[in-house]
Amino acid sequence: MKFKFNYHKKEIELDVKECRGVFSQASGLMFRKKSKPLLFVFKKKKRRAIHSFFCKPFIAIWFDGDEVIDMRVVRNWEFLIKPRREFDKLLEIPSCNKNFLLFADGRKI
Repeated sequence: MKFKFNYHKKEIELDVKECRGVFSQASGLMFRKKSKPLLFVFKKKKRRAIHSFFCKPFIAIWFDGDEVIDMRVVRNWEFLIKPRREFDKLLEIPSCNKNFLLFADGRKI
């Protein structure tokens, strides 16, 4: 599936795998050597934490509707990573994705 969003007045389009089920949302990028970006879609807005156990570094982008509310580079083995406010979508982009700019120093984008 194609997913489009705007960031800093630039439209970005990625080919993503949508994760709506409990199992796919619980596992995310864990144990994956290669993966498309994963789009998590939630029925209700939440402010739940994510972690990066058993994951390679990735970019996490949280959305409220179509608005980007937070974006971070997540290193492996981080615990309790939360966005600034409630969200209804989360996009996890593996750091090896060549179609997306990665700030490897770990700072907020």
